[in-house]
Amino acid sequence: MSDQGEEAASAQWGPPYLLYLGSANDDLAIKTARGLAYWRPHWCLGQHRRDDCAVTLDLPDMDIVRAKAAGASTMVIGVANAGGVMNDAMIADAIAALDAGLHVVSGLHQKLRDQPEIVEAARRNGRALFDARAPRPGIPVGTGARRLGRRLLTVGTDCSVGKMYTALALEQSLRRRGLPADFRATGQTGILIAGAGIPVDAVIADFISGAAESISPARADDGWDLIEGQGSLFHPSYAGVSLGLLHGSQPDALVLCHEPTRRHMRGLRDYPIPELMACMEANLAAARLTNPAVKPVGIALNTSRLPAQEAIATCERVSALFGLPCLDPVTMGVESIADNLVACFAD
Repeated sequence: MSDQGEEAASAQWGPPYLLYLGSANDDLAIKTARGLAYWRPHWCLGQHRRDDCAVTLDLPDMDIVRAKAAGASTMVIGVANAGGVMNDAMIADAIAALDAGLHVVSGLHQKLRDQPEIVEAARRNGRALFDARAPRPGIPVGTGARRLGRRLLTVGTDCSVGKMYTALALEQSLRRRGLPADFRATGQTGILIAGAGIPVDAVIADFISGAAESISPARADDGWDLIEGQGSLFHPSYAGVSLGLLHGSQPDALVLCHEPTRRHMRGLRDYPIPELMACMEANLAAARLTNPAVKPVGIALNTSRLPAQEAIATCERVSALFGLPCLDPVTMGVESIADNLVACFAD
């Protein structure tokens, strides 16, 4: 396709979605699909699973042809794996979706646009491809210059502990109060939910803080940008992305996200999860480079692996330790964190 043709096609993709789970074998492997199903359920028509898939979103199982007949417009490759690569089966399924008349969207590091067979299938069927992990051109180097507006960044003890869910829940809470608030996506799932953003883990290292500045520009409406954090300062693989976001976001407020049952960093058994207080202090210290006045306003726990009473007790214990509200955003909401945020920054 020409650049003009690609732009025209990209304007066409969108819901209803068929969420592609492929051969995923655990819940973390389908976090992109799960995020869309949770935050945009009205967009999600069904799921497509291969025979060896071990997980489900409890959506109707559909083959690609049936999904198209039922009204699906786009197949979203909703899986995440180490390295973000497409195997032969995934490539074949993407081509089948295009041949059935669906657009195809992916959040993997390996791009749809770099697979000649997929590009050819999109061309011959007049369908669109969208790579959510392709940063837009022209991202500047960060400057650290102060800008108008208020910003909250979610940070974490590890990857995949609820940073996106917390930021989205806070956006909803603030908007219900009549306050201007916008979720700012920095990962592939958030971008598909929000419809915009920058995948910071695909940005060249020198430009990560500039990317964070770009997605959260100056605002003069006394509102909040809720910025989706990535990785963890304590994760040897992804700490660089976390640090760049802390500097570029210039956050006024931090919410620390944590999964209390996790014992080691995702994918790295030799690295234990950091102690909560040490993690908060490290994030505050890093954030103070560009905003010395940054404040912690809450703790968000993913208690999905705990019994209900133990989850409540854990939140109460962490709240007492920090002197801050502590909640599970999914099962308990974020109202007391939002209350504290508003109170801490009341004029």
